[in-house]
Amino acid sequence: MALVLFGTEACHLCELAQAVIVNVAGQISLDVYVEDIAETEALVERYGLRIPVLLNEQSGAELDWPFDETQLLNWLQSSAQPELISE
Repeated sequence: MALVLFGTEACHLCELAQAVIVNVAGQISLDVYVEDIAETEALVERYGLRIPVLLNEQSGAELDWPFDETQLLNWLQSSAQPELISE
């Protein structure tokens, strides 16, 4: 599952979110990219007051901090799109 974690450098809450994600990634396969919102004005406007925010790139679902491992696992399950089955 491809995820983006929006945050900034020296963001204590972002570090906490990363720790939760690392723990969950030990249980299931995750591909997480960390995006520094300070590099893009549009991202600052969208996420500046909300970081850290986790985005599921496939479904577009977002999870705002705070979240723990259980909440993250539940969000991952609910935000996952079912794969198409072709016959």
